[in-house]
Amino acid sequence: MTRPFLLGLTGSIGMGKSTTAAMFREAGLPVWDADAAVHHLYEGAAVEPMRALHPEAIRGGKVDRAALRDWISRDPRALSRIEQVIHPLVAADRAAFIAGSGSDIVVLDVPLLFETGGDAAMDATLVVTAPPEVQRERVLARPGMTEERLQAILARQMPDAEKRARATWVIETTTLESTRQAVRSLIAELRDRHHARDRS
Repeated sequence: MTRPFLLGLTGSIGMGKSTTAAMFREAGLPVWDADAAVHHLYEGAAVEPMRALHPEAIRGGKVDRAALRDWISRDPRALSRIEQVIHPLVAADRAAFIAGSGSDIVVLDVPLLFETGGDAAMDATLVVTAPPEVQRERVLARPGMTEERLQAILARQMPDAEKRARATWVIETTTLESTRQAVRSLIAELRDRHHARDRS
């Protein structure tokens, strides 16, 4: 079997990325979730390397995200040092997922896909989007979310318009049914592309 077609899925906070990823799963496609991979690593393979790097970050046998945030806020070099440990582990997890997928198409759900240059490793990219007022309403409905936190998160993310301009495909997630239909149509188009690539 040839290498699967890699579709990078991304979108700013509140744009419906998790919902769209779930629709790809429901349609039978394997979806690798970058955030879930990091969470898994923080409870397993990343613990000892992180303990060697910053022992205070380990609490209860796991990497503690709050401790990492505290360290990052105090030390300007902390983030790059953490990334040097985590990024190779995440890349290995992703490669193992792709190799074991057994699928012609694999969706890679990566929140900061463009910000980290991860789109370079994809065959195509999909950005999910929604009108700003819908995005704001969704995010502010989350427990513990405030306008200030939302603005801080948005400041770290590439603007939605720039993501849309860089994407191979864009799906607007205003309604569940229109999103589901767009996902089905995209899968059909991807299969056509993938099989055409195999024949070439």
